[in-house]
Amino acid sequence: MGTTAAAGGWARPWIPWLGLLLCAAGAEAARGTNSGEVLPDTIPSAPGTLPHFIEEPDDAYIIKSNPIALRCKARPAMQIFFKCNGEWVHQNEHVSEESLDESSGLKVREVFINITRQQVEDFHGPEDYWCQCVAWSHLGTSKSRKASVRIAYLRKNFEQDPQGREVPIEGMIVLHCRPPEGVPAAEVEWLKNEEPIDSEQDENIDTRADHNLIIRQARLSDSGNYTCMAANIVARRRSLSATVVVYVNGGWSSWTEWSACNVRCGRGWQKRSRTCTNPAPLNGGAFCEGMSVQKITCTSLCPVDGSWEVWSEWSVCSPECEHLRIRECMAPPPRNGGKFCEGLNQESENCTDGLCILDKKPLHEIKPQSIDNASDIALYSGLGAAVVAVAVLVIGVTLYRRSHSDYGVDVIDSSALTGNSLLLNSAIQPDLTVSRTYSGPICLQDPLDKELMTESSLFNPLSDIKVKVQSSFMVSLGVSERASCQGKSHSGTFPHGNNRGFSTLHPRNKTPFIQNLPSLPTRTELRTTGIFGHLGGRLVMPNTGVSLLIPHGAIPEENSWEIYMSINQGEPSLQSDGSEVLLSPEVTCGPPDMIVTTPFALTIPHCADVSSEHWNIHLKKRTQQGKWEEVMSVEDESTSCYCLLDPFACHVLLGSFGTYALTGEPITECAVKQLKVAVFGCMSCNSLDYNLRVYCVDNTPCAFQEVVSDERHQGGQLLEEPKLLHFKGNTFSLQISVLDIPPFLWRIKPFTACQEVPFSRVWSSNRQPLHCAFSLERYTPTTTQLSCKICIRQLKGHEQILQVQTSILESERETITFFAQEDSAFPAQTGPKAFKIPYSIRQRICATFDTPNAKGKDWQMLAQKNSINRNLAYFATQSSPSAVILNLWEARHQHDGDLDSLACALEEIGRTHTKLSNITESQLDEADFNYSRQNGL
Repeated sequence: MGTTAAAGGWARPWIPWLGLLLCAAGAEAARGTNSGEVLPDTIPSAPGTLPHFIEEPDDAYIIKSNPIALRCKARPAMQIFFKCNGEWVHQNEHVSEESLDESSGLKVREVFINITRQQVEDFHGPEDYWCQCVAWSHLGTSKSRKASVRIAYLRKNFEQDPQGREVPIEGMIVLHCRPPEGVPAAEVEWLKNEEPIDSEQDENIDTRADHNLIIRQARLSDSGNYTCMAANIVARRRSLSATVVVYVNGGWSSWTEWSACNVRCGRGWQKRSRTCTNPAPLNGGAFCEGMSVQKITCTSLCPVDGSWEVWSEWSVCSPECEHLRIRECMAPPPRNGGKFCEGLNQESENCTDGLCILDKKPLHEIKPQSIDNASDIALYSGLGAAVVAVAVLVIGVTLYRRSHSDYGVDVIDSSALTGNSLLLNSAIQPDLTVSRTYSGPICLQDPLDKELMTESSLFNPLSDIKVKVQSSFMVSLGVSERASCQGKSHSGTFPHGNNRGFSTLHPRNKTPFIQNLPSLPTRTELRTTGIFGHLGGRLVMPNTGVSLLIPHGAIPEENSWEIYMSINQGEPSLQSDGSEVLLSPEVTCGPPDMIVTTPFALTIPHCADVSSEHWNIHLKKRTQQGKWEEVMSVEDESTSCYCLLDPFACHVLLGSFGTYALTGEPITECAVKQLKVAVFGCMSCNSLDYNLRVYCVDNTPCAFQEVVSDERHQGGQLLEEPKLLHFKGNTFSLQISVLDIPPFLWRIKPFTACQEVPFSRVWSSNRQPLHCAFSLERYTPTTTQLSCKICIRQLKGHEQILQVQTSILESERETITFFAQEDSAFPAQTGPKAFKIPYSIRQRICATFDTPNAKGKDWQMLAQKNSINRNLAYFATQSSPSAVILNLWEARHQHDGDLDSLACALEEIGRTHTKLSNITESQLDEADFNYSRQNGL
């Protein structure tokens, strides 16, 4: 904006003087005087507003003999005149238009003048030809910026043409180019074999250094004819072509092994060879220097065949009535590959002249068989008697111990209460008077433990424990008899040493935990399927955040596939290595043998607080052998797949189906996992007790859906909207406590008001939902309202407060929805109704942006306007980059209410692409309305 000048304190009678002044200025300009500025910078004025320039003159270039127009617009403005090179432009050369600003009621004046080539050439000053606007209002004057006017040109001859070169492979290539002199300065573009070079897509090429072309490491594909193109608004010039040849010098291969000596016996030779193929010479490269064959002399020893020595003397007669003799192959022994002696090296024969009549033993050594049989019978009889005696002894001891044994009891030790699974053993009878020490929270993670605790009222912790305080840190607990939910409770405790069995007291509850096991739900995965064809579609797993987008044309025409998608809810098969953490569910899509022609989009939720400074996040895929392999890091550049990481989900473009998951490796202690904390409540078997269950799960919809499913099975009710907790990787544990319980109305069971969960259990808690249980007791049955606070905080970290305000009576309780936004009621959407952008609009967008543009006004602009600024090399490998970008937009904006983001991008791009000007906002609004209506949104 230009400068302003205002005159204060002037009275209204200056107005006639202004007219005379303007007339005088016009007359002075008509006379062509060179006396300087005729109009003053300030004039008398009345109260009002200084002129404000809405449009100021811009710098301009005169091309050939075409005049240029300079414009300016101001409000409020009574008059506007141009001043060029310090002199006023004649009034007759101004073209003025006047209007009224409806919003402010101020007068708007627009003026423009034409500047010819002759005017600029005739001006000889110390600076460029310039013009400036001066505007008047009732209050004073304002001046615009100075706009320079120059004559554009471009010389014909290059100051330096590129020169051809021959370089070895992996050498550096530098081609110099100095474009012709011109105004404005020419922009340089390089051509290889008449095709433009894009240095942004090839990191090995740099064209930014003073218009020079630099190839850092020459490749064979870099051979060709290079041309430097210079252009500005006037003309386009072409340099001489430079031929670049990348040659390869030959290199020797490794030597072969030495050959065998060419003679079997005596003096000979052996050789080895190599070839000039590592690499072979190419494009005029030098051949290898040196010999390709080497020979050396060799001497081979002649073979000597072995021969037997004479037989040894016969040995003494053995108990088997045999003797033997031997000989050795040592006269001479075989040498240098000679043959071994033929024949046996040992002989044997009978040495008793046939007197051996039984098993080759002499007759005097044979014993009667009846004697051995008698001794065996005696041995076996003794062993049998000993076994019977031991068995009788063991049975007697067992019966004695049972008749004098106490009732046993299973107790959760402090380690189990800080996160380990609850130990249940119905085979051991409980000792109802023995004292045990109890400390720590009841925090469960295993699903079997969770169901067992629910079915047996173990979510009502310590409900049957009589407490007698020994100190501020230790409690002695006497376990009383547990009452059946259907029967009356027994008062008192059994005396120590009571011999009555537990089954006699409670025949219905002899196995209170085991009898309910067959009815417990066993979920291993969520699964959905749909049949898709050439038109594509969308497969959604409701309320999990997982979805699959099959683009239009990804499946060949006249083909259709049943595509499935599942989420593993069992034990994760991906075992974390070191500090690596599983951040998402394991998602499987298939069939694995299906081939798509266009990448499909898979959306996977995650629980990481996204920050490249604190997390290193990887996409992994499970192989057919069950092993997990890294596909890519989300920050890496890759042409095989693309990852777009949003705050709560990752959108992946893939070319093959399989099982995928996201893992994260924390780089610093500031790495944060987002946890969803929620509190559920329900009545226990005892009508005075009320159970609170606080869950801390990964902030993914599928993890919370598992909690919701479990609570529905248990009859739990969500008591407060879930909240996010930012859990840092700083090794500090998590504390959960119940605060502000109304006195004289409610009380909490002893030593459960504050519970602590170790850091490792929370940080790596991706197998099953982690939760802690609290049991509250009313003083009277008339109490129906419960209000308290649940505090969940990480030591030296974030804290969240859940405000519980509810009625324990189901008829009076306010229902809180589990999910703020339900997914589409149609898990499988096929054809055009699955896509927000109509197919006709998609075709027009792709036709506009798929054509390469030297200035980047192509699909790269479409990607940039849709906040896709990384790994653009992936889209360059696709047959239609714009279509893939729009597919990624569809996956990313599945739950958005409208097409505003795309409409804004197209509106901004449409200013430079006339082909998009006919895609109006109303068309996109209509498309969004149709999409919402078809999908019941």
